[in-house]
Amino acid sequence: MWLVRPAQPDDLDQILAIAGTQGARLSSTLPKQGDALAYKIEHSLASFAGKIGPDDDPPRFLFVLENSETGEIAGTAGIDARAGNGQPFYNYRRDALIHASHELGVSRRVEVLYPSHALTDNTLLCSFSIRPELRGSDAFELLSRARILFIADHREWFTQRLTVEIQGVQLEDGSVPFWDSLGRHFFDMDFETADQYSGQLSKTFIAELMPPNPIYVTLLSEAAQQALGQPHPVTLANYGLLQREGFQSGSYLDIFDGGPVLEARTDSLRTLVTSHPKPLHAANHDVGETCLIAAGEGDQFRCTLAPVAETLEDTLKVPVSTWKILNRTAGDRVRIAPL
Repeated sequence: MWLVRPAQPDDLDQILAIAGTQGARLSSTLPKQGDALAYKIEHSLASFAGKIGPDDDPPRFLFVLENSETGEIAGTAGIDARAGNGQPFYNYRRDALIHASHELGVSRRVEVLYPSHALTDNTLLCSFSIRPELRGSDAFELLSRARILFIADHREWFTQRLTVEIQGVQLEDGSVPFWDSLGRHFFDMDFETADQYSGQLSKTFIAELMPPNPIYVTLLSEAAQQALGQPHPVTLANYGLLQREGFQSGSYLDIFDGGPVLEARTDSLRTLVTSHPKPLHAANHDVGETCLIAAGEGDQFRCTLAPVAETLEDTLKVPVSTWKILNRTAGDRVRIAPL
């Protein structure tokens, strides 16, 4: 069975192996360096335990997808309680200016990109990575949606709006059209290096190096213009899943690769709206509708998939093997959502 749970220090090597198979863009939220990842896991465990003090960085949560039979880690997913983690969270806001001359009788609408940190402190879904063979599977959906069930049972930790950055266009040769047409001229470094700095250092270097003035889209290369707001093909399954949840593309773009930034009102997400807390009871057979089942508070959180039968007494009947996966027993409260 597949299980989503908080990442532990013993998972470090397996998570590093997953990070190494992903595109460069994931370096900003899933570090590829052992020390940085170890700190991320340590901070995540403190966040799950509710031990983040007022002088600490805001809570950040890292989950793993585990094969409960083999112990193999097959994916990761994260939540930053506050986008930017105490620093400005930079994006470009897509807008337009009207250039007109009454004397010449000319009026033209010109698209521009404004540097913005308006999404700072929204809750951010991040660090999503999964082994390629599981993309589009039930395990893929479990990993992504388990975070929303965690938010549902810890609502006070998160904000009214959620944000997700989607990886933008990156060509087979590793080039990033948006970055190559814009960012490279100001940072004097390749995309992967800049993205690693974004994850490991203070975000202030972005404000220090990026031009503070609007960027005229027509001055970008044709490839960069076509890439604006377009997701990388490898993200399409996650992109579609998030849209089904209720996320929508707004006017914001990723500051490095020009990928879409999705937004949603937290309390309107499909998984949160359709989920319900129920008491747990045993089933004699593996019969029923497959559902996501989450249980446990803080660092005891667990989420899995199992067949569920509901009774007239408004309780759940699930296989005892599911109890063991969730570390629950008869009568305990769990939260379910249809797959």
